[in-house]
Amino acid sequence: MYDRPAVTSDALLRDAIRAVARSHDSEATLDELLRLATEAVGGRGAAALLWDSDRAGLAVAGSRGLQAGEAEALEAAAAMSGDPVNRAAHDRIASLTEMSAGAGGDRLSAWPIAIVSDGVEEPLGVLVVLPGSEGSGGGNPADAASIAELVGVVLDRARLASDGAERSDWVERVNHSDALTGLANARTLARVIELEIARAARQQSELCISLFDVDNLTELNEAAGKAAGDDVLREVAAVCAESIRFVDTVARWGGDEFVLVAPGAKGTTVARRIV
Repeated sequence: MYDRPAVTSDALLRDAIRAVARSHDSEATLDELLRLATEAVGGRGAAALLWDSDRAGLAVAGSRGLQAGEAEALEAAAAMSGDPVNRAAHDRIASLTEMSAGAGGDRLSAWPIAIVSDGVEEPLGVLVVLPGSEGSGGGNPADAASIAELVGVVLDRARLASDGAERSDWVERVNHSDALTGLANARTLARVIELEIARAARQQSELCISLFDVDNLTELNEAAGKAAGDDVLREVAAVCAESIRFVDTVARWGGDEFVLVAPGAKGTTVARRIV
């Protein structure tokens, strides 16, 4: 691993820490950190390449000052064994102003981006800085190494926020959906009916509320088992969901009962289509 010099630029790192601490926009923060990383080593451009599970490799997630084709060249370099970008990403070994075959033979510096989770270092990607035409510009590489660590903090924070949002969406769906069929549940239906009745009264428009049930479901459960009955309910729910319009709501009211709420003059047509 790269041994950092003891002295760093206090002002530059202070700006980097402030950017992380004061912004909740991960993209804007990443862009500012790339700017500071470029300044730290007197470079002309920088990029953060992160692991992309869909591509099974590293992809450029943010960049500053890259010329046409350089993002693709860095992604290619990340896939080449022995390339400094590849070593920083896979082996977590920092590389300072080395030639990169995959990046068109240019010199670059690369630092691993990682976080520590439950005492284990988890690699996230690599920070790459392309030096200016006059070389490194006399900057302190330790500043860029520290910025790479801050990039890891930003990415981890964004991931936690995303996980929290996904969980919130999941809880919202659970609270408003029937677990068996995926349709709206009785609680949601009651609220929809209340709103649609108020809308119909306000607009002097028509509203269709229809109740369906499944014939002989009790007998089916007794003869073939509850699992077979559940399959029937899911099939009926699928027919309902495929038959309604965007403005309609269909819900499982309870047991084998389904309710359609269809505003407008065409509501009864939707009900007949389901039947």
